[in-house]
Amino acid sequence: MSDIDFKPKLQQKTKLQKPKLYKVILLNDDYTPREFVVLILKAEFRLDMAQAEVVMLTAHQKGACVISVYPRDVAETKATRAIDAASELGYPLQLAVEPE
Repeated sequence: MSDIDFKPKLQQKTKLQKPKLYKVILLNDDYTPREFVVLILKAEFRLDMAQAEVVMLTAHQKGACVISVYPRDVAETKATRAIDAASELGYPLQLAVEPE
């Protein structure tokens, strides 16, 4: 008999995992002007006027509001840039980045 192998060969498939996503959360404070918060939400997070106002008001009323969800490096960069912009004007704007 010949040495032919009739067994099917199993191929391993490499599974790519999607990067974990992180929430950027706007925290309420009583000092940063609402108009400035809306401006930051529009500029850094690309929200339209209506979305920015809803996020700002929700954070104001409930203490915090999720702005958006991104891969970790993007979430941290956007949060840092927003906080830095507020800090330059003397505002204590705070954002948190948490795993989804």
